Amino acid sequence: MIIDLSVPIETGMPVYPGDPEVEVRAALTVAAEGVNVLGLHLGSQSGTHVDAPYHVGDGLPTLDELPLDRFVGPAEVVDARGLPPRSPIPAALVAPRLRAGTILLIATGWASLWGSEDYLAHPYLTREAAELIVEAGIRTVGIDALSVDPTPAEDFPAHRVLCGAHAVIAENLRHLDRLVDHQGAGHEIEVSLLPLRLRGADGAPVRAVARVRPRVPHAPHDTCSDPILRKD
Repeated sequence: MIIDLSVPIETGMPVYPGDPEVEVRAALTVAAEGVNVLGLHLGSQSGTHVDAPYHVGDGLPTLDELPLDRFVGPAEVVDARGLPPRSPIPAALVAPRLRAGTILLIATGWASLWGSEDYLAHPYLTREAAELIVEAGIRTVGIDALSVDPTPAEDFPAHRVLCGAHAVIAENLRHLDRLVDHQGAGHEIEVSLLPLRLRGADGAPVRAVARVRPRVPHAPHDTCSDPILRKD
């Protein structure tokens, strides 16, 4: 099963306060030019997107300098649903799902508020939670909210901790609640967050998807079937 974790890119869609507005319009049409081509005006942080470390520091890696394995891999999902608006996501809530080399997804439930003013009042990672994530060896973090920091933010502490460790941040994800359910059922979850290949970029929109599969139990090794060990 493949689950789309992305919001659609369309004219007038929500953006982070101060970011470029999104406009999608017909540039060419079949009627006039013989082909349909869209003209796109949007920021690098529009819609479901990833942040490169360069987003918060000029000396940090840009999007095209990061290894591709930052964007694809097995996922662990933190269930942070039910928190009040503008509340911190503590390290203790994140800790049980920390596993080195995985993509950590944080389900806040805020995706259901996409397009409303309440979407800006999302929960956010504490600096301590971000530091714990980095210490655990995780280098990709995603959230179904506008930011891993409060909106608006003064100093972006979670961004600075994660990006300082050359981690990738994915924001404005959706359907993470479905992944929580699949994880609870023992299913394996793999995520792809591959961005547009923009040279020297701070980030880019992504078509984020999750592949969900039932976990296959490993059969015990049958020594009798081993031709070296079998006795006739």
